[in-house]
Amino acid sequence: MKLIIAIIRQEKFEQVKKALEDIGVIPMTVTTVVGRGEQKGISLQYRGRSFSVDLIPKVKIEIVVEDERVEKVINTIIKHAWTGKPGDGKIFILPVEDVIRIRTGERGVKAI
Repeated sequence: MKLIIAIIRQEKFEQVKKALEDIGVIPMTVTTVVGRGEQKGISLQYRGRSFSVDLIPKVKIEIVVEDERVEKVINTIIKHAWTGKPGDGKIFILPVEDVIRIRTGERGVKAI
């Protein structure tokens, strides 16, 4: 099993969520986060004045999937989160040793 963590643009979240549902990935944890990448934020103009925003709002999606589904999930996220501009986000993949459903005590893939 793998934990996939995707940090994407807020405006792309609904599109990514729908695409994941379409391939059968329903369970996920979603958090609103702020951060910055290599570009160190953005410059905006408001009422003729320029100012810097160095922490950009993003959405973090966490999904645990079986090893054989990892590539399909990653490709789906990339396809639907992509704009081609800096700030599209990142995907991290981590191994998961075990999963336990608290309500039933089930372990492993059955507990996802």
